Amino acid sequence: MIKRFFILSSLCMVLGVSAQNSHTVVKGDNPYNIAKKYGITVDELLKLNPKFKDGKLAIGDVVTVKAEKTAPVSKPAVAEKAKSNHSSAQAGKIILQPKQTIYGITKQYHISETDLRKLNPEIDTHMKIGDEIILPLDSIKKYGGDQQTAPVAAITPKQTETHTETSSPAAAEGETYVIQSKDNYYRITKQFGISQQELYTLNPGLEEKGLKPGETIKVKKVKTDTASVSEPVNPKTKIDSGNDRSTTAASTAVVDDYVTYTVQQGDTVFSIVNKFGVSIDELIALNPDLSKGLKAGMVLKIKKQDPAYVKKNGDALSVVLMLPFGYSTNETQYRGMALDFLTGAKLAIERNARGGQKLDIKIVDSGNEASFKNSMAQINPDNTDLIIGPFFKSNVIDVLDFTKNQKIPVVAPFANSPELYNYSNLIIVETNDQTYADKIVEEVKGIYSDQKIYVVADSKKEIAGYIKSGLEKAVKNPNIIIVNSPSEIQLDKNMMTGQSAPVIAILASDNDAAGEAFANKVIALSKEVQGVKAFSMYYSSVFEKKVDDLSQASLVYLMDRKINADGSFEKEILAAYKSKYCKIPPKYAIVGFDVVNDMLTRENKKGEIFKQMNKVQTQLATKFEFVKSKANGAYVNTGYRVIRLVP
Repeated sequence: MIKRFFILSSLCMVLGVSAQNSHTVVKGDNPYNIAKKYGITVDELLKLNPKFKDGKLAIGDVVTVKAEKTAPVSKPAVAEKAKSNHSSAQAGKIILQPKQTIYGITKQYHISETDLRKLNPEIDTHMKIGDEIILPLDSIKKYGGDQQTAPVAAITPKQTETHTETSSPAAAEGETYVIQSKDNYYRITKQFGISQQELYTLNPGLEEKGLKPGETIKVKKVKTDTASVSEPVNPKTKIDSGNDRSTTAASTAVVDDYVTYTVQQGDTVFSIVNKFGVSIDELIALNPDLSKGLKAGMVLKIKKQDPAYVKKNGDALSVVLMLPFGYSTNETQYRGMALDFLTGAKLAIERNARGGQKLDIKIVDSGNEASFKNSMAQINPDNTDLIIGPFFKSNVIDVLDFTKNQKIPVVAPFANSPELYNYSNLIIVETNDQTYADKIVEEVKGIYSDQKIYVVADSKKEIAGYIKSGLEKAVKNPNIIIVNSPSEIQLDKNMMTGQSAPVIAILASDNDAAGEAFANKVIALSKEVQGVKAFSMYYSSVFEKKVDDLSQASLVYLMDRKINADGSFEKEILAAYKSKYCKIPPKYAIVGFDVVNDMLTRENKKGEIFKQMNKVQTQLATKFEFVKSKANGAYVNTGYRVIRLVP
């Protein structure tokens, strides 16, 4: 009998430990409250259930939850006796202070959010100033500082047994740290708020030998600066989407140590975490109300991202311009483009210098593909704060590889390719076609009312197909036809009356001949019947020549650059350029001014440009609205100018 008892009890223990739980979704469930119920994070829940990675759950769905240790049905008396010999862990209570959040408490006291919630099951409803929060006493003593505490209590063995996560040991006041088995450079630098390069500097030889568990390394904590932003101005003009030189999106601001974001119509939790490069758990920890759902108008706190680079070149900002003059190889193919870019860049440099910015500018001839690597020898990566250029993708990759240890911000004025999106210190200025196509879909959705839709494709048809796919998801009962030529666009027929009915025409080709043919066709159709609507992903010079006729079709087209001739800032810059160079600025001079002026106005005295990338700014002609391509990826410009021709 005794033998059977021990076998049975041991089996119960094994089953209790290894039981894998599942959960059937019921009304009101969402990833947050399911994760909370089972003591796991939202990220862990989504990793266990990859088919629900978009967070959309339907009633009746069965989701897998983390295997957790459950109490055994019965335990031998010996085990119970051993358990009772454990000493009770001591706990204390802190008194909640202004601006303290769940996320802030977990970071300050080095406790996981799971453990914090198990000690304080009602924490979401007890986060008012003066409320008491239970924490391990050792954590309060070690990390509490001047934090007010309440009388000490004990954590029972039952409470300690439920803990499933532990925090890594922390360094005493950020001086030294013992490497743990699961540590890597990213984890350590993020925990202590330093860059990888600073870690190498503090620990000579660490880069060569790597991280070894058990060894002690030096670390330090860096306090980040706060920044202020101005309120946006959004006047309604024919040029939409930003015609003020320096504005910040109405949805984003910087307050204390956090970015705040106002939720817009159409936002999802996943679009927000992708935009700001944070995890879902970090977002929810700072914004507990998200458990009740995301609503337009909500103001969310979002953790500021650690800077990828901190300036170290004294007071002056050291900037390198890499332009393809081709003097060393006597190649003139891109020289005119480079010289024009430089004239605009000089205007921006002089303007910022007059404003008090200390600048050290170096101009490097990037030459051609063959001689490019020789030009990099002119750059000292240990004494450079910002690189603008080169122009071409392969050269940009070479520069990124050359500066990978220093993580110097590199600005690509013209290169935009998915293979560049993995570099966290890269800033991509050119807006890609997909961004334009998404905007066209949004514009058509706003005016759609069962019209037939024609999409004029170029020879490749990829973008036209992308637009069609987007519209099929965005509007009800779509009737979309992709055509090769504007001549194939025909008015629809009203089935009841037999009369001609208006259509929607979209140009998805940047060919000049296609642009002119599209304009002529749309004008002809709008003269036959009212209500024809036209959209173009690209600018064509014919649009300005035939503006009156095209306004009858309410043409909406997109441009990467467009000067608002009525703006006071624009008038000032155009006058300054004409005074200096005796002509109006050509295309690449405008690009040169816009890129350089935008980057210099984002720099602070410490060279922490990445702290300012959330600001939306419009320069002479270009709108800059950067988003992260992925959590640790490049910053990509998604800004564009929307031009509407009003009847």
